[in-house]
Amino acid sequence: MLFGAMNSPLRDLEEEIRAIASLGFDFLEMALDAPGGLPSQIWGRKEKIQGLLRECALELVVHLPTFVWPADLTPRIRKASVEECLEAMEMAAQFQARCLVLHPGSFLGLGNVARDLSRKAALESLETLLERASGLGLRVGLENMFPRGGWLVTPEDFAFVMERFPGLGITLDVGHAFIGGGLRRAVGFLESFPERILHLHVSDNWGERDDHLPIGAGRVPYAKVVEALKACDYQGWVTFEVFSPDRDYLRISREKFQQMWWGPAQSPG
Repeated sequence: MLFGAMNSPLRDLEEEIRAIASLGFDFLEMALDAPGGLPSQIWGRKEKIQGLLRECALELVVHLPTFVWPADLTPRIRKASVEECLEAMEMAAQFQARCLVLHPGSFLGLGNVARDLSRKAALESLETLLERASGLGLRVGLENMFPRGGWLVTPEDFAFVMERFPGLGITLDVGHAFIGGGLRRAVGFLESFPERILHLHVSDNWGERDDHLPIGAGRVPYAKVVEALKACDYQGWVTFEVFSPDRDYLRISREKFQQMWWGPAQSPG
């Protein structure tokens, strides 16, 4: 099992890489979002960033653009969103990313009313993206969303997508699953798709919004989550999505997770 953290696109990427490595993580989850993480900004620094990742002994996971709208009902907005993700995939392939994280898009505005149309648009976008990812030899983990996203929230939502795209994996965001669904929903993903979950996002919250708190600062019962992960023999990637000016909360969260998994005496942290 490998443990990682995500950079902030608000900070310099090279500084973020050094900071994450200094905390003892195994990999960087590179967030490809504005203002500082656009692929066009990173391409020109490719050799320097690749060298720094090697120097810091960090593997790489890539989080495709978050703030794009591949389910939008306006064709040009949807097309631009898909193009942003395709460009990010090309960059991820050049950086030899181990896997990609993909947000499925949210049903916004009238799209939240005309849900059948939004779902059709989202699936068309997803098909385009997965076809390109396959051509590039990249594994994709589709991330479960929180309820206000409109779709792909529950294990039941994922069933038809997993059947339609047999090569698609899941990035299970435990915090997202807990919002409105509690422990039952998070465990439901593990029970329904034990062999399709290739990556985890880990953070805490109070069950109402995506707070990205350190483990132990909210209500997510991570000891029980760990039990469920061990029951399905999970050995994948774990990204700690703890967003705080104090980076030490990342380390603390990882150590808490490791202690739940291995116990205080055996924890490698």
